[in-house]
Amino acid sequence: MSESIPETNVLGGELEPCGTDPTTGFERDGCCHTHPDDRGRHELCAVMTAAFLSFSRERGNDLVTPRPDLQFPGLEAGDRWCLCLGRWVEALEATREQRLPETTVPPVVLEATNEAVLGAVELETLEAHAYGNL
Repeated sequence: MSESIPETNVLGGELEPCGTDPTTGFERDGCCHTHPDDRGRHELCAVMTAAFLSFSRERGNDLVTPRPDLQFPGLEAGDRWCLCLGRWVEALEATREQRLPETTVPPVVLEATNEAVLGAVELETLEAHAYGNL
């Protein structure tokens, strides 16, 4: 029987839970774990903003409307959610290229963001958008 190795956050510590109200994560366990079946890479813990939720809906990903069939309660500003890495990067690029408000990029909870995202986003970029630093 193999024991699972604790995953690490972007700061090098043990990955902390992202959110349980609503319960987030690919497996709805509250954590932004990596998972072989997670094509969306829900590894980045972010605090939702109204601007991001609107941005995501405009891009075809409605995170506000509840979807009970997917165990999805619908999100509102202030909720913590394991976000698709690509959507967060898309919001970051849109703020730079289209001069959207900075609040379009939801703040990142570094302690609950999986180190796996560092292959796509530099730590300095995540730190610049860290929850509590804005």
